[in-house]
Amino acid sequence: MQGKRIVYLGAFCLALVVVVGARYVFEETAVAQGQGRAYQVRPLWPQPLPYHWIFGSVTGVTVDAQDNIWVTHRGADSLGNNEKGMMLTPPTSSICCVAAPFVLQFDQAGQVIGSWGGPGDGYEWPQKPAGVAVDHNGNVWIAAAGNDPRPASRGRGRGRGGAPSAPPPGDAHVLKFSPTGEFQLQIGRAGRMGEPNSRTRLNRPTGFAFDAAANEVYIADSGSHRVVVFDAGAGTYKRHWGAYGERPMATGPGPYRAGAPPAKQFRDVTCVEIARDGMVYVCDRSSNRIQVFQKDGTFVKEAIVSETTLGATAPNGFRSYGAVWDLAFSTDPQQQYVFVANGHDKKILILERETLAQVGSFGDGGRQPGRMLAVGSITVDSSGNVYTGEDNEGKRVQKWVPAQGR
Repeated sequence: MQGKRIVYLGAFCLALVVVVGARYVFEETAVAQGQGRAYQVRPLWPQPLPYHWIFGSVTGVTVDAQDNIWVTHRGADSLGNNEKGMMLTPPTSSICCVAAPFVLQFDQAGQVIGSWGGPGDGYEWPQKPAGVAVDHNGNVWIAAAGNDPRPASRGRGRGRGGAPSAPPPGDAHVLKFSPTGEFQLQIGRAGRMGEPNSRTRLNRPTGFAFDAAANEVYIADSGSHRVVVFDAGAGTYKRHWGAYGERPMATGPGPYRAGAPPAKQFRDVTCVEIARDGMVYVCDRSSNRIQVFQKDGTFVKEAIVSETTLGATAPNGFRSYGAVWDLAFSTDPQQQYVFVANGHDKKILILERETLAQVGSFGDGGRQPGRMLAVGSITVDSSGNVYTGEDNEGKRVQKWVPAQGR
């Protein structure tokens, strides 16, 4: 009996060494260096979700003042039947899986500490929940960005006679909730697409930034090719602007061509962020550029981030275009670096904020820890850890830590 115990103990220790060693290898091989910066993926973050929950296509990640991580995803609409066996009628599986609630809150250890989201009284839940952001008062904002085309196998409804049912009204609004999901405010209305100079309507908004002193919310209004600012409490209009601080136009500039002069209009505004020095940074995704403004919309500078990145439309209808899907700032006092989610090229670019010149990158295409598919959202916590969310078939959030922090 004593011999068996020694054998069992030895086998356990060997297995533990293998597991620890495997984790060490994962972290080492995921290191990617930029100018003085290196990051390692944490392959076991987040912890397994409860109740057989799984992510759909992840459309937003953000960090609040307490360093909790918030995630939005598309839920069952972005899952295949083999992924939602417990949700089907009749169920095809008793052990896997169920779409997680649309909004999830994690602590630093990767444990779910809050969840909510979905249709309710007084507001219009999005077809596609997009960017998520937490404002200076702790309120959670959700952008309604609209669905990409999906094949019928994704479970779209069918009307009488087997014909496809009419699509729901298009997304053209943003929603504001308390941290526990109580509805507070809606700006815009589903199905009422705004023209680029509207003061009341939006068109497929995608992300937010906040000015606490002015109590303002800046919205990346992608379909209207602009940034628009509202009072964050009352939802009243303040101002808006397009590329170079000019009036936006209803017709975009057409497809991006490498080497062509920069477009005078935004193609698709997918993010807006405000740095500590008050500069407003705007993602023009398929133009491969970042433009920088003062808070009143005065143009300051721009940079082409990845000139040769183009794009493609996948067989399932997902459009992967451009290099600048989302951005976040480093957390040093000067915010020296900008992290850019380059979804088409499946990596994170590191830019020096002053010059917007690329100084490094990390990540690569694939499904293993440290690799990415359609990385479309990014955020950074107060310790400098980076979190990335993957849209389309990526359906994943990854945590990256500074290598020197090991």
